[in-house]
Amino acid sequence: MSFDLAAKIADAVLYEGYVLYPYRASAKKNRMRWQFGVVVPLGYSERGGSEPCAMQTECLVEPGATPAFDLRIRFLQVQARSVEEAVGEGGFRPVETLDVDGRELVTWEEGVERQLDETALALRPLVGNERTLPLEVAGGRDIEMIRDTRGGVRARLIRERWPISASVVVTVEKLGSLLKLRVRIENRTAWPDAAEGDRDEAVRRSLVGVHTLLAVHDGAFVSLLDPPPSAKAEAASCANRHTWPVLVGPEGRHDVMLSSPIILYDYPAVAPESPGDLCDATEIDEILSLRVMTLTDDEKREARATDERARRIIDRSESLPPEVFERLHGTIRRWSQDPPEEASVQVGLHRVSRGMLVRITPRRRADSMDVFLKGRTARVERVLRDVEDQVYVGVTLADDPGGELHGWYGRFFYFHPEELEPLGAG
Repeated sequence: MSFDLAAKIADAVLYEGYVLYPYRASAKKNRMRWQFGVVVPLGYSERGGSEPCAMQTECLVEPGATPAFDLRIRFLQVQARSVEEAVGEGGFRPVETLDVDGRELVTWEEGVERQLDETALALRPLVGNERTLPLEVAGGRDIEMIRDTRGGVRARLIRERWPISASVVVTVEKLGSLLKLRVRIENRTAWPDAAEGDRDEAVRRSLVGVHTLLAVHDGAFVSLLDPPPSAKAEAASCANRHTWPVLVGPEGRHDVMLSSPIILYDYPAVAPESPGDLCDATEIDEILSLRVMTLTDDEKREARATDERARRIIDRSESLPPEVFERLHGTIRRWSQDPPEEASVQVGLHRVSRGMLVRITPRRRADSMDVFLKGRTARVERVLRDVEDQVYVGVTLADDPGGELHGWYGRFFYFHPEELEPLGAG
């Protein structure tokens, strides 16, 4: 049992939307940032801010004799990086961008990883009680002098961080044989009245990309997505605010849970073919990598200057070996049922599969084509299931001269099994 099992997924959550293609500070999509898991100061939220000042996770534990848990809170602290050009004798003036001997400097907001860890917290003593864990992050200001090839000071980079004061409130409730664990993160950072509704100022005092990791000892977490019948009522009672807890690790394990501001399924995993993060967890690596390769040299130069993670994305995309790139084109993990061209479905007394003839008898009035296709004879091409396990039969018209061509490139008419009358083999 280890948080290492969830490391890749947790990192994907932490940096979701951090810097998006085309990975340049000048891109509009990268000027309205910090979209996921933002927990703002209470004062900003009370004055009408759009983001919440708290995040709450509730999950169920099936306890052993002495259950305990480890807790990890991860988030980014925003760090403003500004560029100042050297002017006159020891003076500086702020600029958006500056070129120093071929090195481009760009004003930008970086994210600094922060983490709170607590281990071996006993569950039973927390029943009906609260334990508050302080979460304090210091501010700071760092200055980096930039010199040209002759050694003269041409600019300076100023990195500034604002303090964050938050708390993590932990409590446990007994629900029959189960324990409900609650972890609530609250941002208590002081909010200046002068800032009023300034989101940029709020984000600088916020926890960004916040997510909670939990690992249980002498016990097991209950899936909230697919709870056993005996725990459905208890699972429904869990109130998760601005976060979504799922089981992580090898499928079948119940000892580690990730509570994420992004909706996931139990046992999420990063595709093994993916050569690295693209700051977009729903990315299609092949498409984004191809797009990166189409950027001009000047665009790539700006992207590299924008952020260290953007630089790594550009460098990796440019150096992908052919065999790695080929793996990005597509992979079939496994068939949960028979492949569509081999599958079959029971229709009345007959088992319908590819190649059989059927008469179309529409009942749903799904669209106007039902009127034209009613009574026509068709050939079954595929039996498919959707994500809700609904069965559909893909057919081509038996008397259509282009039917064979439609079957070859997958242009079918789709009907429910009860809308077809089996006629026999094709």
